[in-house]
Amino acid sequence: MEIEEWPGRFQLIHGDAREILPTIARGEAAMIMTDPPYGIRQNDLEGGGLASVLERAKGIMKVPPEDRPILNDGPEAFGLMSDLATEAARILLPGHVMCMCCIGGGGKSPAIIKWAEIIDGTPGLIFDNLVVWDKGPMGLGWHYRRSYEFVSVALRAGAKMVWNDESHRVENIIRPGDYGIRKIIPRANQHPTEKPWQLGAFFIRLHSSPGDVILDPFMGSGAFGEAALRMGRRYIGIELDDHWFESATRRLEQVAEKEQ
Repeated sequence: MEIEEWPGRFQLIHGDAREILPTIARGEAAMIMTDPPYGIRQNDLEGGGLASVLERAKGIMKVPPEDRPILNDGPEAFGLMSDLATEAARILLPGHVMCMCCIGGGGKSPAIIKWAEIIDGTPGLIFDNLVVWDKGPMGLGWHYRRSYEFVSVALRAGAKMVWNDESHRVENIIRPGDYGIRKIIPRANQHPTEKPWQLGAFFIRLHSSPGDVILDPFMGSGAFGEAALRMGRRYIGIELDDHWFESATRRLEQVAEKEQ
């Protein structure tokens, strides 16, 4: 297990979240902010995954792109979610939350329904809300194009939710451009499900305070780690994929250097 650290700022762990989460102490993280595998079998698409197929279809790349698979994107993703929910109920203190990106649209995928059932079936967790991230036209897919995604909010039961807003104007829809959040069409060198760091910052601001630890069990390229560091939080990121662990490490080292 490889660990990269910037004392007082971040700790990045290269390994399987299922093995690492049980080693994290109760109450260690004030919030979980993550983008897990959706379990929608993007890797099964002929030609090497959704990002690669779309790049070819749109003519973005003039040569065949390298495959960029999403690890654990099949049925095993729901087992991952069950394990994550169990550990979240232990790691989070009452009133703290777990925010997770999840697919929107795509009626063939029951992911969000299964996630809600897993969370509500986990002692200590409550499936609190779904926030719609409206990414604007046109989205991915065919027929009904996916122009939005969900971010689910799960509450650790036992206390009032941590909520850092007194305006009473926070909606459960993030519209295109709100809070500086804009969709990303991944380039060939980006993670196939790359998220804008501003999306993470929106939730981190609402549900944590400066100096708190933000935990991300599926770090990817480190977008939510960048959000945490920019907002004065500490960050623990876990990533299984060798390439994205190295990419996230470089990214967060650069952000930490700038944000000193």
